[in-house]
Amino acid sequence: MSSSPFGRKSHEESNLSHSDSEDEPKLPLNQFYPYIRCALCCGFLIDATTITECLHTFCKSCIVKHFFYSNRCPTCSIVVHQTQPHYNIRPDRQLQDIVYKMIPFLEESEREKMCKFYKERGLEVPKPVVISPPGPVVLRRQKKDSIPQSVFTIPPELDVSLLLDFVGAEEGVCNYKPLERRYVRVSGEATIRHVELFIRRKMELSPTCQVDVVCGDHLLDHYQSLKDIQNSAGEDALQDGLLVLHFGLVLPSQS
Repeated sequence: MSSSPFGRKSHEESNLSHSDSEDEPKLPLNQFYPYIRCALCCGFLIDATTITECLHTFCKSCIVKHFFYSNRCPTCSIVVHQTQPHYNIRPDRQLQDIVYKMIPFLEESEREKMCKFYKERGLEVPKPVVISPPGPVVLRRQKKDSIPQSVFTIPPELDVSLLLDFVGAEEGVCNYKPLERRYVRVSGEATIRHVELFIRRKMELSPTCQVDVVCGDHLLDHYQSLKDIQNSAGEDALQDGLLVLHFGLVLPSQS
């Protein structure tokens, strides 16, 4: 008796599915090491923390210790912040979840180490954060006497507000992005060299392109600090409390 064509087809599909699963490529874990390991301790990322200026990621404890003696990224050496690099780091929970899924028992091991650390010191073990679903929004009228408190306060170190005004590029200068962040608050100890590096990074300028920065009628030197420029220029260089710096892109002079 001949077999049913439906039964034969089902058997063939089963073999095909099994063959597809075997042909699926499997990559060794070490190929992902550059993305899931910390460049400082060379271990797998724990409390993954990313630098917002360059998007390089490290263990939180590693990068915090690194900032005790340096304000630059350990990978690309970019200045994270002139005085307070901790302001420009953020937790990367999605990447941390990926690391925990790729490395078996890593999360449990870190949890056990943390519990042991707190118990040895007689401290209460922190409970894991549970994110509850958002409830209905209830609008309440504020009392007239209540004054809303500011959630964000500007650090006192950032005492100079800049307005970066792009005046144009010399003919022959091309392939640059527009400067999206024209308003910047920085430390008065920063120099024109720092401003130039900021412009170069944000506009993705070629190394051969030269950035000329002008305040009023004066072409500024790299070593001049923003605080000195603001004090010497006076009110003429300010616009609504902002220090106005004009900058243009030129080709290097031929000597």
